Amino acid sequence: MQKVIYKDLGSIEYAEAWGLQQTLLSKAVELKRGNRKLKEANEPLLDPIHNLIFCTHPHVYTLGKSGSIDNLLLDEKQLEAKNATFFKINRGGDITYHGPGQVVGYPIFDMDCFFNDVHRYVRNLEEIIIRTLADYEVKAQREDGYTGVWLPANKFMRKRKICAIGVHLSRWVTMHGFAFNVNTDLSYFKNIVPCGIDDPDKDVTSLKRELGREIDMKKIKERLKFHFSDVFEFEFE
Repeated sequence: MQKVIYKDLGSIEYAEAWGLQQTLLSKAVELKRGNRKLKEANEPLLDPIHNLIFCTHPHVYTLGKSGSIDNLLLDEKQLEAKNATFFKINRGGDITYHGPGQVVGYPIFDMDCFFNDVHRYVRNLEEIIIRTLADYEVKAQREDGYTGVWLPANKFMRKRKICAIGVHLSRWVTMHGFAFNVNTDLSYFKNIVPCGIDDPDKDVTSLKRELGREIDMKKIKERLKFHFSDVFEFEFE
């Protein structure tokens, strides 16, 4: 069974976390190259390194490589006034928001040790969030044609996205991941077209909004960790 190193970085600037992801990904790729040479020389292989990072970010908007800058509805001065930053990055997907009250998860996994299927990988991330929400008696689902995790419409509310997912893989090592709205200030989503979805029948939500109370962040991270190890079938070091 694979072993995963868990790190909770707390609140960290987006650029710093991005740099850490890139460093860990480079180390994982380098280890894979080294193991290839060891295998050719019939030498014992080194154990792969997998990391799972949880953190939160100060207010920041990030735009994926397939997204449109038009979906950011603020100019530079307006960003500054809202104490927010902006980054164009190499994950899939369009624009999203990160900020206090979110759990942002960055798995740096060597998928050669699990399975080589990007679609399945994204579905697994969604499954972890769906199971975590079920622990809070919130029914969540996937939405055809979209990534992420959604809550179904009812007579009072539209379909609501509660977790955005965007990933990048290099030599089957993952980076980026998910942004799960737990106690998030949803007003910041009004400054973008979230995930590029301009649909009057869809909205953004948080677990706090759905349950009408503040959520214990430590407890929800423990549930996420449990479901990660269960869905991907690994153990934490």
